[in-house]
Amino acid sequence: MTDTRDRIMLLLTAICAVMLTVSLYKIFLVLPDEANQGAIYRIVYVHVPAIFTGFTGFFVALGGSAAYLATGKLKYDAFAAAVTEVALAFATIVLATGMIWGRIIWGIWWAWDARLTTMLVCWLIYAGYLMLRRAIEEPTQRARLSAVVSIFGCVDILIVWKSIEWWRTQHPAPVLSVRDGGGMGPGMEAPIYWNWLAFMCLAVILVMVRTRQERMAGEIDSLRRMAHSY
Repeated sequence: MTDTRDRIMLLLTAICAVMLTVSLYKIFLVLPDEANQGAIYRIVYVHVPAIFTGFTGFFVALGGSAAYLATGKLKYDAFAAAVTEVALAFATIVLATGMIWGRIIWGIWWAWDARLTTMLVCWLIYAGYLMLRRAIEEPTQRARLSAVVSIFGCVDILIVWKSIEWWRTQHPAPVLSVRDGGGMGPGMEAPIYWNWLAFMCLAVILVMVRTRQERMAGEIDSLRRMAHSY
């Protein structure tokens, strides 16, 4: 089983490396500068795929938490924790790239804009999720409270998604044609989806590593509790 998992990870790593190499080549050497923003617009090819990857991860983590609540099996909680860690890393990339873009285009690192603020709240919720897990030693209580925080986090994600429609905002209009008012030039939108696939592949690799570590940590914790009981 372990050998099969290692082979899958190796294959995914190779696929991810190829996809990212092709994507970087097209983004920096093929696509022209954007008419108004110049070269900085290329940050969208990291920013948007990172959003999709992070948000996908948070909803997958919610599924893991729901599976734990339904079955009581801690392996689902360990999976949810691993996915949340990886998704939070991508959410951090979202905030960082957004701040860099804002510094170049707006002249400031941060604005208390509806989209930015709700995204920061989302990041804080999931950072709190991880801090909560470190603060609670009892596995069952930790898993239940983590599931509750995960629910609140996903509610905020929906607010982040709709924020530019609900409130007046400085944030740019949607860049993808699948949303009203969105759309980029011919050939400029495809690399976003390509990078999303590459990031998802990377996320799966990281989740597999973290899930294994979480399970091992759980086994060590169980052995330690057994030792203390004697």
